[in-house]
Amino acid sequence: MTPLLVVGDSLLDRDVDGRVERLAPDAPVPVVDQPADRVRPGGAALAALLAARDGRRVTFVTALGPDDAGRTVAELLAGAGVSVLDVGADGPTGQKVRVRAAGTPVVRLDHGGARDLVAAPDGTVLEAVRAARTVLVADYGRGVTSQPQLRAAVGEVADAGGRVVWDPHPRGPDPVPRTRLVTPNLAEMRRVTGVDAAGLAAIADAAVALGRRWETAGVAVTLGEQGAVLVGADGTPLMVPAPAVHGRHDACGAGDRFAVGVAGAIADGALLSEAVVGGVRAATAFVAAGGAGGPDVMGEANGDPPPAPTSPRCAEDVVTAVRARGGTVVATGGCFDLLHAGHVRLLADARALGDCLVVCLNSDASVRRLKGPGRPVVGEVDRQAVLLALAAVDAVVVFDEDTPERALTELRPDLWVKGADYAVADLPEAELLAHWGGRAVVLPYLDGRSTSAMIRKAEHHVRHVAERGSITPVDRLRRTGI
Repeated sequence: MTPLLVVGDSLLDRDVDGRVERLAPDAPVPVVDQPADRVRPGGAALAALLAARDGRRVTFVTALGPDDAGRTVAELLAGAGVSVLDVGADGPTGQKVRVRAAGTPVVRLDHGGARDLVAAPDGTVLEAVRAARTVLVADYGRGVTSQPQLRAAVGEVADAGGRVVWDPHPRGPDPVPRTRLVTPNLAEMRRVTGVDAAGLAAIADAAVALGRRWETAGVAVTLGEQGAVLVGADGTPLMVPAPAVHGRHDACGAGDRFAVGVAGAIADGALLSEAVVGGVRAATAFVAAGGAGGPDVMGEANGDPPPAPTSPRCAEDVVTAVRARGGTVVATGGCFDLLHAGHVRLLADARALGDCLVVCLNSDASVRRLKGPGRPVVGEVDRQAVLLALAAVDAVVVFDEDTPERALTELRPDLWVKGADYAVADLPEAELLAHWGGRAVVLPYLDGRSTSAMIRKAEHHVRHVAERGSITPVDRLRRTGI
């Protein structure tokens, strides 16, 4: 991997996690019992850490205060293999403290001034910046990116054709001219431009104006769980949707994960469009794995793929949340190979019976045993993706057995739904559900819809067209629309 130089403001982030079971007797505020304190690098220091976790050689130019918090940030980064070039700050290192109950923030406490007095960098620091081919500027508005000599050195990299990615902050300076990509979030872009952009066209227009103002090749506006919009000089927007993340999640640090993913891809020679697609995927993976407050940030690589959004763990999160508010958990199962209108109707009707719907999906091996060697037509990864795209489906669990009994035992749904070609008495799962007070329910199918019928019709079309002339197999498929 190509090395990366990160420039920006450091913070020390702390999560104080406990449990809440009562209110304080002297005020209507929660009492957080048995808190456990975890620390990690924050601000641009988190970006440097994530880049190192990706396997890159990372140099980090920052300003740390002469205090315990600054020393802790330096030690954590050194332990992750980051080379820290500290220019020094005249003041305490900023700290963000999140007090959480069962992973949910209760209050945030900020320590340290809003802006640091950053010392002038020495020649070693400036030479390191000028020698970099790819620079990520992670601005947190505390003064590092406003330091004139550092800013000039980054500008020299951009002027020389180097790759500069700038993640801006409303309190920070404008990016240097000729930056390769700027990555504001929607709120930041609105504050900078003064345009309350909403909708893809308005966001794209505001991004074009921002790109011209900042003389940058591209602007990627991040939209949280919706993904990101990339706009280049021609003004054509590329919308990059984010994959769905099911269950509870912590988005803290997602912007840094996106910026690092983008900068790393650009460092390795990717086009801006390819880099933004990779950045969105990396940020989604990061959020799915728990975000900056997750257990793996200081240990395992955050660039790895996330737990599949269809994994039992995510389904259990959905079920737990529904049960916590007294809701009804509904489950159904099947192969769902070549999804058709009958499937969609069944799933919508099943979801209407409760407060969430979990689909137990036969794996490819399970489908082959049940349907024969020619099935499934669509692999399990794509079948999962199609099901999760439906509004009726909250989670999917894949099982390898011939029946979903093991998955049901783990999920313990209140209702188990199957189509009308079953009688309740014939459902093998009915007796299992009775063990925890669940019920089996049968819903009507939409007549005339089946995967087998769709396959037979497709085969008939191919044969019919082939009999009318000598054409290639590819032409057969193209002419029949299959």
